[in-house]
Amino acid sequence: MPYYIGDVIKDAGRLIARTPEKFEETGVRVRLNTAVEEIDTAKGEVRVAGGERFPFDSLVLATGAVATLPQIPGVDTEGVFILKNLRDAITIKEYLSENRCRKVLVVGAGFIAMEICEALRTRNIDAEVIYRGELPVKRWDPDFSRLVLDELNAHGVSFVSGTTPLAVEKGAQYRLRLLTDGGPYEGDMILMALGVRPNTVLAEAVGIALGKSGAIGVDFSQQTSREGFYAAGDCCEVYHRVMQEWVNMPLGDIANKQGRVAGSSIGGAPRTFPGVVGAQSFKVFNLELALTGISERDAEKRGFDPLSVIIWGTPSARSLNIDKKRLGLKLIADRKSGRLIGAQAIGEAGAVSRVNVLSLGLWNGMTVDEIGYIDLAYSPPFSGAWDTIHIAAQKLAKAF
Repeated sequence: MPYYIGDVIKDAGRLIARTPEKFEETGVRVRLNTAVEEIDTAKGEVRVAGGERFPFDSLVLATGAVATLPQIPGVDTEGVFILKNLRDAITIKEYLSENRCRKVLVVGAGFIAMEICEALRTRNIDAEVIYRGELPVKRWDPDFSRLVLDELNAHGVSFVSGTTPLAVEKGAQYRLRLLTDGGPYEGDMILMALGVRPNTVLAEAVGIALGKSGAIGVDFSQQTSREGFYAAGDCCEVYHRVMQEWVNMPLGDIANKQGRVAGSSIGGAPRTFPGVVGAQSFKVFNLELALTGISERDAEKRGFDPLSVIIWGTPSARSLNIDKKRLGLKLIADRKSGRLIGAQAIGEAGAVSRVNVLSLGLWNGMTVDEIGYIDLAYSPPFSGAWDTIHIAAQKLAKAF
């Protein structure tokens, strides 16, 4: 959606995976703009706004997530937005154009905030990030986060750290003013990019158990604590194969897989979703970032003894790296078992592909020693004979 806002994707229709009409062709009836108000478990019925009732044999809760908003005065002022779905993206894009916005304040510094900053600068709109922490994208190593900060600055994005929003009011030079504990900041729009929390209201109303994460608890077939009730997507938990516990990880690819598993199980072809290793990626201007597994801090909380290394290599063979691109790779292993438990990468190229390889290593419980000699496709335009993965793994193995 940030690429639609940035006008890289010009037609919103390209972001719709399947229209209601296409669903109808396959026998699936879609009711849009229809809120579910009650689930009657005794009668096996769902009541929607307006009173209409629908009977069910099985029911899937795919209620998604709710955007996190600061509890401050003026947060509901016109011009303050969240970005959670396509309707939000369309409304934001229209607002930017209709109001000829010159500057946008972005509250938060996760990867959605970074993508939005790039989208705004693509449209020659000034962007200023307001963040209570010190560095952007805090899940990445501070060395990598500092490179992201440099990239933002190089493209004209201001970054204000250690600052907490207090209120929104009418601006003087711009349409809006954000009052913070570090002073006022003004912009024509304010985008709140502070993450999401699982929407569990309907589940709790019918006594479905929540997991430790606060999301709906499910098993590997996506069934909840109530027989015949399933859940999929951002509202529910997923099994993390590295942590070996159930977590909430609101990402679109996970939601798609969970939905397929739930549908297959209900339809008489039982299957299971074996979980995730936490892989994710994003792009900000000229940088790729990706990670998988867990950080040292998360590892310590779960009883691991983490050991890590960061190396700086190149996305291609050094002989072909004429433009001097760098590729940073961090590996995290458990000292006791020798297993890889996390990886992060950053660079102008090659970061996502390396992390994808390492995600497979995590999925299969590989040791750092094994990864140091894993068979990878070699060609000078893509890597050296010893890939950055090999070099990092061998360096980490020597530290045991």
